[in-house]
Amino acid sequence: MLDKLALILVIVGALNWGAIGIFGFDVVAWLFGGQAAMISRIVYTLVALGGIWTISLLFRDDPAQAHN
Repeated sequence: MLDKLALILVIVGALNWGAIGIFGFDVVAWLFGGQAAMISRIVYTLVALGGIWTISLLFRDDPAQAHN
């Protein structure tokens, strides 16, 4: 469950960075009142924590392969 939540947060962050890169538009800031707004900072922090969590996915053994 935590892995899926982290992946969702990373996807949100990736889409937001894509919007910034392609259109120069920060969706999170737009939705929540600017980059300095507390809720925007919380979203940015949650996305960062999700990214940190997903690093662990790189180092986990695949459970499907563990039975071979």
